[in-house]
Amino acid sequence: MNNLVLLEDSHFIIDMMYARSNNMVGQAVYQEIGFGNKAYVHPVVRKALLSMIPELERRKCKMRICDAYRPPLAHKKMLEIVPIKGFFAADYKRSNHCHGTAVDVCLTDLEGHNLVYPTQIDAYEEKYAKQVLAGDFSQFQQHLQKARHDYMCVPSLAIANRIILRSMMERYGFEAIPHEWWHYNIKGWANYPVVEWE
Repeated sequence: MNNLVLLEDSHFIIDMMYARSNNMVGQAVYQEIGFGNKAYVHPVVRKALLSMIPELERRKCKMRICDAYRPPLAHKKMLEIVPIKGFFAADYKRSNHCHGTAVDVCLTDLEGHNLVYPTQIDAYEEKYAKQVLAGDFSQFQQHLQKARHDYMCVPSLAIANRIILRSMMERYGFEAIPHEWWHYNIKGWANYPVVEWE
């Protein structure tokens, strides 16, 4: 699909959060546009992820993929629903997901249970989602501080797991962003164009 490839491997749990409704926009946006629960990525991203398999096996872990390529149409819909500055890129052309060069991930045990982290991916919690969808962003924005890599007021195990994930992703060619422990861009992502999905 437009130079993107499908990530399919038993070491990765494909669980695209916007293909289901329990997310911060409260809608299965990917299903609504006919995209579904598929993790498409740029070939360089797929190669980097597959190169992690020996380490995942050593750690007796799997990796949950909660977002990968995001169709621009989906991004626009999500931004309309949750217009919190900085939560979704204001312009889909600036979203690494729309380039197929970003993934939202966490490590799990071999049974697929997420390891402990400071928040869920996207900092999702049902009570905050309800507030956001009602137009009240204040408590969620405060909660979002826990998603920062430098936020330390969480259990030590959550901090340790956050550090392990970051060091692992960076070893295999990804880079973190300061305010989302789960989001990783492949280095040089800006060299790859936005991918339109049809």
